[in-house]
Amino acid sequence: MSQLIHPKNYKALLDMHKTEQGIKLIKDFFQQNLSTELRLRRVTAPLFVMQGLGINDDLNGIERPVTFPIKDLGDRKAEVVHSLAKWKRLTLADYKIPTGHGIYTDMNAIRADEELDNLHSLYVDQWDWEAVINKEDRTIAFLKDVVERIYAAIRRTEYLVCETYDSIKPFLPQKIHFVHSEDLLQMYPDMTPKEREDAICKKYGAVFVIGIGGKLSDGKKHDGRAPDYDDWSTVSEDGYAGLNGDILIWYPVLERSFELSSMGVRVDKAALLRQLEIEGEEEREKLYFHQRLLNDELPLSIGGGIGQSRLCMVLLHKAHIGEIQASIWPESMRKECRELGMPLI
Repeated sequence: MSQLIHPKNYKALLDMHKTEQGIKLIKDFFQQNLSTELRLRRVTAPLFVMQGLGINDDLNGIERPVTFPIKDLGDRKAEVVHSLAKWKRLTLADYKIPTGHGIYTDMNAIRADEELDNLHSLYVDQWDWEAVINKEDRTIAFLKDVVERIYAAIRRTEYLVCETYDSIKPFLPQKIHFVHSEDLLQMYPDMTPKEREDAICKKYGAVFVIGIGGKLSDGKKHDGRAPDYDDWSTVSEDGYAGLNGDILIWYPVLERSFELSSMGVRVDKAALLRQLEIEGEEEREKLYFHQRLLNDELPLSIGGGIGQSRLCMVLLHKAHIGEIQASIWPESMRKECRELGMPLI
């Protein structure tokens, strides 16, 4: 069910005209910085892919993709993408991207099963990126270096916004803190995963939670992750499983943790087979994407998605993602948002 966070004493710092200008400023500046930091070239991405090829992102495995029949293909069905996690890796191979370089694109998705609130919309827009790596790069140290580069680009963008608009003040900390989801469980054993994220983000301001998708010592997952893109089962040099994670910040406008990015080192053949077995999804081995990976036709890679509307929301100090993007909301939520001083586009 849809729900709404009521921020205390909220007042938009920019009117709708300046907000639209700010959105363009952020998107233009950040994507150029991201491209430079990670040596990415821009590519064109699909809005939909054919059903049954294993290319679409399965998210937590329960979300239903929007599907439609294609008349000219005998009513074969296509799916609107959830994200481009696996499509990007195919593109790295098809474009023969060299090691140390990668791609980024504008990803637009529809997630019809999303529970709508201040942060979640039916419409999802991300910078999806993917880069080719060596076998030696499949480490926590390499993952952390990439996270720090992305966070540096975010902070530079925040600085530009604050220089452009006097009413907006910076709040992101200089450094991002790293913690494994198992350590987080041990630190806050009586909390839910979301409550743990709130606690650690409030303490450090910006956090990267490592190891999302596999079961922790309490037998539960910190959060769900599909078995066929992020590597959440390989045991790294620190003794914990997982070469992936989420970039989270403490967002003072809503007084809660706020996810900006999900990313990670992608599965190699061994991790793919292991994770499919863990999740009881071995039948996926026969799909197009999985066959190309198992036949050594895809490069090792690291990649992720960074929310475009979410980043704009944070850097413009907005209380609802609907102040940034045009989407569909319950009329009751629109009315309530107007009364709270946060009109939705």
